[in-house]
Amino acid sequence: MTTGASTPTYPARPRRSRVRTYLPLGIAAWLVLEIWLLTVVAGAASGFAVFLLLVAGFVLGSVVIKRAGRRAFQNLNEALQRGGAPSSSGSGGNGLMMLGGLLLMIPGLLSDAVGLLLLIPPVQKAVGRYAERTFDRKIRAAAPGTLGDAFQQARMQRPDGKVVQGEVIVRDEPGGDSPREQRPPLTR
Repeated sequence: MTTGASTPTYPARPRRSRVRTYLPLGIAAWLVLEIWLLTVVAGAASGFAVFLLLVAGFVLGSVVIKRAGRRAFQNLNEALQRGGAPSSSGSGGNGLMMLGGLLLMIPGLLSDAVGLLLLIPPVQKAVGRYAERTFDRKIRAAAPGTLGDAFQQARMQRPDGKVVQGEVIVRDEPGGDSPREQRPPLTR
């Protein structure tokens, strides 16, 4: 059912964010730099030495991820046994340790260097504080609203590209003063 209201026309496409514009270029430049650095090191030492470096980085990264994951799971278990939320002081560096381990596992010398930097506790604290400040700033700058506002209006896109606007109306079953009967939970 439509209301007869005309579909709004948009004068122009919204601008792409800078991140969406420059992220593919940054990833391509990083890959080219990683490959170039690997060839330079292979030329200076040997291909076998570079292979051993990459394997050592993969093994070290997997050990770091496993250790940080165990520590995070242990903190979560202790918090659940206490009946509260996990403390941020004990588990603050686990995410950054896992990121450092992941960067160690990715083949490349630059990613290994950044991964090793993230394993140093003062660097973890500095990056964690920066990320927390940035997150708080972005949350404060976001437009206020509730989750219910997101579901006020429904839009359906037709195959021909037109957008049909409307409202979702939930009606109770006719002739029923009692609320909808509860269904048993799924057990499978």
